Amino acid sequence: MIAVAAPRVGARAAGLLGRADAHDQAPAVDRVMRRLGLSIGAGGVIMGLADVPEIAEQARFAPAWWSPVTAVLAFGLFPVLAIASIRLRPSMIRRVSSGAAVAYLAAVVAMPVGLDTHSVGAGSVWLYRMLPLGVLAAALAWPIVVSVGYLVIGSAAVALTNIYLTEEFTALSVSSAFARSMGLSALFLWCVVSARSAAARVDRESAEAGRQAAEAAAAAARDAERSRFAALIHDAVLSTLLDASRAQPSDVLRRQAERTLRRLDEIRVESAAPDVLDARAAVTFLRASVHEVNAGIRFATRTWPGFDDLRMPAAAAHTLAAALAEAARNSLRHASVPDRPVTRTVTCTISAGGIRVVFADDGAGFDVDTISADRLGISVSILGRMRRLAGGAGFVESQPGEGTTVTLVWGGDGAH
Repeated sequence: MIAVAAPRVGARAAGLLGRADAHDQAPAVDRVMRRLGLSIGAGGVIMGLADVPEIAEQARFAPAWWSPVTAVLAFGLFPVLAIASIRLRPSMIRRVSSGAAVAYLAAVVAMPVGLDTHSVGAGSVWLYRMLPLGVLAAALAWPIVVSVGYLVIGSAAVALTNIYLTEEFTALSVSSAFARSMGLSALFLWCVVSARSAAARVDRESAEAGRQAAEAAAAAARDAERSRFAALIHDAVLSTLLDASRAQPSDVLRRQAERTLRRLDEIRVESAAPDVLDARAAVTFLRASVHEVNAGIRFATRTWPGFDDLRMPAAAAHTLAAALAEAARNSLRHASVPDRPVTRTVTCTISAGGIRVVFADDGAGFDVDTISADRLGISVSILGRMRRLAGGAGFVESQPGEGTTVTLVWGGDGAH
C-alpha cells in the first residue's frame, strides 16, 4: 500500500492508532447485515452437517465426483459467510453471500449431469430442500428485485431437477414441486428484506434526528447568546446612559460606568476565545459535514473509555470537517466503477485525548505517485489543511482497483 502523509501529529493522537476495546456504534444496516450473515452462515453449516447421511445415501446413485462437488458448491461458502460477518466489512459480506447464492444454483445445475433420470430412490434429492439457504444468501447480497428473480429461477430449477430425478413428469407434479419450493423460500426472503428495510429506516430516522438535534442546539445557543446580550444592554448600558442623562456626574455614576465598561470588555474577551466542542458535538458536526456532501455515506462512531473528556476547539473541528468533506467529494468525483455501486463509509474513533476519522471507499482507487502536487483536492484541501492544523495529520492510501482510504487525526495538547 502506498501512502502520502502530513507528518505533524499531536502527542496524544498516536494513541488512537493502537488497538482498543471500542464500543462500535455502526449504522443499523451494517449491524443487521452482520447478524443476518452470521445466522445464515451458521444455518448453512448446520443444515450441511444434518444432511450428511442423506448425501451419503444418494451418492450411491451417482459418480464418485458428484456428491463431493455438489456438497462443496451448496455449503462451502456458508462457514466463510459466518466468519466474514464477524471480521470483514459489509461490502465483503455481500460478496461472500452473493457467491454462496450463485454456488447453490451451480450445484442444482450439476445434478442432472451426474445422475440419470429417475435414478434417485427417494421422495426428493437432498438439494431440493436447500433452496431457502440460497434465497437467504441472495436476499442478503442483492436488491429485492434481483432476489425475487433468484427465487423464481431457483424454485423452477430445483422443481424441474427434482422431478427429473425422482418421479414422472406431469403438469401437476411440476406445479406442486414449484409451489412447495417457492412458498417456504418466499417467506424467508420476506423476512430478510423486511429486516434490511427496517434497518435502513432506522438509519434515516437517526440521521434526521441528529440533524434536527444539532439545529435545535444551535438555535438554543443563539437564543441564549442573544438573551445574554439583551440583558447586558438593558441592565448595564442603557441604565448607565439613563442615569447619566438625569443627573450630574458623580462618583456613583462613574463607578457604574466603569462596571459597565468592564462587563463589555469581558464580553469581548469571551467572544474572542475559541468555542470548544465536546465529543458528541464534534461527532454531530463531522457527521453533518459528510451528509451535506452525500446523505448516503455511512457514518459509524467508535469510542474509547473516557471519550466524554474530549474537548475540541471549534476551529480544529471546522478544519477536520472541511478535509473530510473534501475526501467525500473527491470519492464521488473520481471513485466510480462501471457496473457496480461504490460503498463509502466514515469511521470516527474518539478518545479523551483526540479523534481519528477514516473515510474509505471500495472504488476505482489510484496510484498516488501519479498525483501531481498541484492536485489541490488532495495536496491542499486535505493534506494541506491537516498539516497546518496544530496536532493534526492526514494520510491518503490507495491503489488502482483497491479503493481509497483517507485518515485524518487530531490530538489535543492538554489545554482543553
